[in-house]
Amino acid sequence: MNKTFKALAHPVRREILSMLRDGPMISGDIAARFDMAWPTMTGHLKVLKEAGLVHAERFDTQIRYRLNTGAAEEAIAALMALFGKGETS
Repeated sequence: MNKTFKALAHPVRREILSMLRDGPMISGDIAARFDMAWPTMTGHLKVLKEAGLVHAERFDTQIRYRLNTGAAEEAIAALMALFGKGETS
């Protein structure tokens, strides 16, 4: 669970997840939307993959990423359990 929250903590990674809501994308297309070095982008994608927030599939020389909504749902459920399912004080 900590990996999930760490992945969600960075604004670039949240933006990548938002982009993937519209459907799978190859890594080059994701990177083209950001002004950063390729190693930095692949680092962000690696963190998302290790957290289980995205699935990565290799096609020839490209890697296609797609959103894993199950991991996000688990994180939300954990937060709800931690904070009493939305009860206010």
